[in-house]
Amino acid sequence: MAVLVASDLDRTLIYSAAALALTMPDARAPRLLCVEVHEAKPLSYMTETAAHLLTDLGDSAVFVPTTTRTRKQYQRINLPGPPPKYAICANGGHLLVDGVTDADWHGRVQARLADECAPLAEIREHLLRTSDPVWVRKHRVAEDLFAYLVVERELLPDDWVKELAVWAENRGWTVSLQGRKIYAVPKPLTKSAAVRELARRTGAELILAAGDSLLDADLLLAADRGWRPGHGELADAGWSAPGIGALPERGVLAGERILREFMRAVHGSTAVGQQS
Repeated sequence: MAVLVASDLDRTLIYSAAALALTMPDARAPRLLCVEVHEAKPLSYMTETAAHLLTDLGDSAVFVPTTTRTRKQYQRINLPGPPPKYAICANGGHLLVDGVTDADWHGRVQARLADECAPLAEIREHLLRTSDPVWVRKHRVAEDLFAYLVVERELLPDDWVKELAVWAENRGWTVSLQGRKIYAVPKPLTKSAAVRELARRTGAELILAAGDSLLDADLLLAADRGWRPGHGELADAGWSAPGIGALPERGVLAGERILREFMRAVHGSTAVGQQS
């Protein structure tokens, strides 16, 4: 049975130093592998055990990194295992095939955004006008598809994100708070649409998925089985759905657990395929 595994990356499979959540005594902390370097500094990690599991997964299924990162941000990640043939970047705006954007898919996405939601310029103007330099560190536009802010969380007013979400909802956009980033993303720009396209292309009979944020909910719902870690927006909201496992692990050990669940499901499907 052909299996497609679509997983979010940041705070799902890979973790910054601030997100590792190493709560055990230092002597019992897992060995870590650096999988991303930025400006000559280590940035993202997974456990060595998770690295071995991901290598095995890449040999057993079609593994598709599925991220809100831009293509440039994604391409500085060096994941263990065979290089993925497919990757989904910019929350579904770019579908990479052997590292190159599929122009037809990108064109279809752009046409849908133009038809169904307010333009990026309107959203960006609102972010610039209503946010406060006291707590905003950076304003960014990603791939000319969506916008995000980098903020100081401890200074961020409690109600600002909620008010932004209501304003954006009426214009066909979604707001997501992830760590120090506040994303404003067009509703039609989804990971799930790109995953369905890849399932069609690969003939996948089983889709597995994992993610931690509001922007991953549609991805999880599009999968046959999915998992979310014990941290992140979805966990904080108590979000659940049929076929979705809510894992207790938090931080980098959640990434390891997710990969174990992927492997268990892949092996289960293989056994079923051999019996049929």
